[in-house]
Amino acid sequence: MSRTPASDLPVVVIGAGPVGLAAAAHLLERGLDPLVLEAGHAVGAAIREWAHIRLFSPWQYDVDAAAARLLEPTGWERPRGTRLPTGGDLVTQYLEPLAAHPQLRHRIVTGAKVVAVSRVGMDKTQGAGRADRPFLVRAVVDGRVVDHHARAVVDASGMWPQRNPLGVSGLPAPGEAEAAPFLLGPLPDVLGSDRERCAGRHVLVVGAGHSAANTLLNLVELARTEPATTITWAVRGASATRTYGGGDADGLPARGRLGSHLREAVAAGKIRLLTSATVAALAPDGDQVTLTLNTPTGPRELTVDAVAAATGFRPDVDMLRELRLDLDPGVEAPRALAPLIDPEHHSCGTVPAHGAETLAHPEPGFFIVGMKSYGRAPTFLLATGYEQVRSVAAHLAGDERAARELELSLPETGVCSTTLPVLDLEGHAVVAPDDAGCCSAPRPEPAFLGIPTGLRHGRACEPEPIASVQHTRSTRSEESSCQ
Repeated sequence: MSRTPASDLPVVVIGAGPVGLAAAAHLLERGLDPLVLEAGHAVGAAIREWAHIRLFSPWQYDVDAAAARLLEPTGWERPRGTRLPTGGDLVTQYLEPLAAHPQLRHRIVTGAKVVAVSRVGMDKTQGAGRADRPFLVRAVVDGRVVDHHARAVVDASGMWPQRNPLGVSGLPAPGEAEAAPFLLGPLPDVLGSDRERCAGRHVLVVGAGHSAANTLLNLVELARTEPATTITWAVRGASATRTYGGGDADGLPARGRLGSHLREAVAAGKIRLLTSATVAALAPDGDQVTLTLNTPTGPRELTVDAVAAATGFRPDVDMLRELRLDLDPGVEAPRALAPLIDPEHHSCGTVPAHGAETLAHPEPGFFIVGMKSYGRAPTFLLATGYEQVRSVAAHLAGDERAARELELSLPETGVCSTTLPVLDLEGHAVVAPDDAGCCSAPRPEPAFLGIPTGLRHGRACEPEPIASVQHTRSTRSEESSCQ
């Protein structure tokens, strides 16, 4: 057992993305010592993989308040609030300067992959005196196991490596592993590094979330100069209504335009949309891959050159196996948070501000924050994560009043019901009926960090002013935006 008093130990933050670094900034303001462990070799490692993508939330929602307070005395200039940053902008203009701050740079360890979190000298079956034992955070650095002791742990590791499979039932489709060379990833750079794999080829995009929409619109852009490019889009639901979203009614204009432009591309025949289609099997065939799709009329085969699997993400809870967690069995989010974000009921609604109380587990001093806190639910925004870590830091510092006083400014999602002609597997026009309401529509895949816009591959003009709504725990309860 560690002989260092718990009060002298750091708070370990897992992940050096936007929410993890915001947590570190808030902990510093509270007089606590953060130690940030990042699996990648640089801060914002996951974001660097989609650096070409422009967020649909502008800078005013993307910078944490405590981080800004830390940066401003250094001469850092806050980007203009209405601008839409790319992932690359977020890293170079915000995360890198923040990580380089004298108060933070020696507290961040990159190349440190956390593989387990436990209590010193205890497994999860032992309860007596558990809260008095320091946490043990095990990381692998350059092939070596390094154990850190901590007074508390904030897991902001995100979900980028844990992608949902293409197959149904939550399982990989037969042949999915063998077809890996044909898979592009959830956000391929089809106008950049992945151009050769897509130009003049048949690309299938699977998924109904913002990542799928972004890739589809970038493929449409590619097809303007490479007309032999063929685009097919497969969704599990009976229509793509949910993906088209709120249009002009969306409080984030870029998010609204994303759905509107996608709807127009499908209606114009630039994208072949397959509805009620699920992937049953994949079989590599030379330089192509053949997918067996289950459809309402029976199994069909589709041969393509590449597949963009924008099927969403799921949290890695295996690293937390020795902790006493209270996760919703379906959403895999903290139990108190799950009813507010369950995609079967709230996927197109707004989410009220929530913090340490909602995110708490039976394991005192442990919190999952950021995108990972949403489990398998969609539409997480950075501003939500920033308010989470502000509250958690206040709680860890013993300021329960500040931890409970929650306020969050988020844009309204907008309407999500519409009628749109779609195409069946043979390309015949089918009129999809109006959804009975957004909350009864098919489940979408998660969108992360408030991305992407898909607007001409990040070459869009400036957005119009943002309309937002205030959410406070004391004045607003969860409600759907479906009216």
